[in-house]
Amino acid sequence: MYEAMKVFQSRERVLVKENILSEQIYTLRKRRGLTQEVVAEKLGVTPQSISRWENGQSRPDVDMLPKIAAFFDVSVDALFGYRAENLRVTEFEKNCKKCAMNWGDTIRRIERKVLKFLPPTKPLSILNVACGEGQSAIFFARNGYIVSACDTSEKNLDKAKNFSQKAGLEINFFNADILNYEIETKFDIIFADCGALQYIPPRERARVFKMFQAQTNNGGLSVLSAIIEKNFIEPAPDWDKNAYSYETAELFAYYGKDWKFELMEEIYFDCSSEGVPHHRHCMDQLIARKIV
Repeated sequence: MYEAMKVFQSRERVLVKENILSEQIYTLRKRRGLTQEVVAEKLGVTPQSISRWENGQSRPDVDMLPKIAAFFDVSVDALFGYRAENLRVTEFEKNCKKCAMNWGDTIRRIERKVLKFLPPTKPLSILNVACGEGQSAIFFARNGYIVSACDTSEKNLDKAKNFSQKAGLEINFFNADILNYEIETKFDIIFADCGALQYIPPRERARVFKMFQAQTNNGGLSVLSAIIEKNFIEPAPDWDKNAYSYETAELFAYYGKDWKFELMEEIYFDCSSEGVPHHRHCMDQLIARKIV
């Protein structure tokens, strides 16, 4: 009886994982707005195979899984629903074991600009995407905003929660990867700096920025910063192999006629992040207001 129960439980776990695989393939395809026919062509299988995978009627061969994962820009683990923290270890994450904030607590110009363009004269909600150790989230909470903040790293979130608690602030921190997370609540401000945007692959950007726009309240702001690739600037010595740079003005092109550009600028700055010797970056910064 005991052995039979173990076999049943083992089979049940396999079925759960198969269901997750089916759901993940379906979700990843729909998020990209692709038909089963397009995915089938790219993977070299029939549309019927894609349909059966998504319906749980069959599953891909083991040697097909890396190909599916590569096509959707995720890991094989992600196809089976394992947490984002275990999927992508960035250079920043490797250095997050320090007790102090890796990036210090300096607040940049763009955070302060938010106070100018949408001050919290009434309750205003803000989502800080890929909040890291919480510097920006804490700044906004101290200035009266209602802050939610997400990150893929539990180590980052633990630090952020610790710093916010010491400051006596209430911030809704939660674990999420913007590539696999659907924003369901509307916010007055969506804030995503280069630490967030650099990990969005080029073919995912239109979908992510469209989601940002849809989930911003009328009159609200998108506040974005992205590192720009310039042929006259040497790549940063700490540039993460999992990161992607942007082309000049690419960030601005994702926002159209329904948005008013409050701030649109390209800046150059010196950096010595994480103890890496002095280097230089170019960054595009955008504050856009939804005017629909």
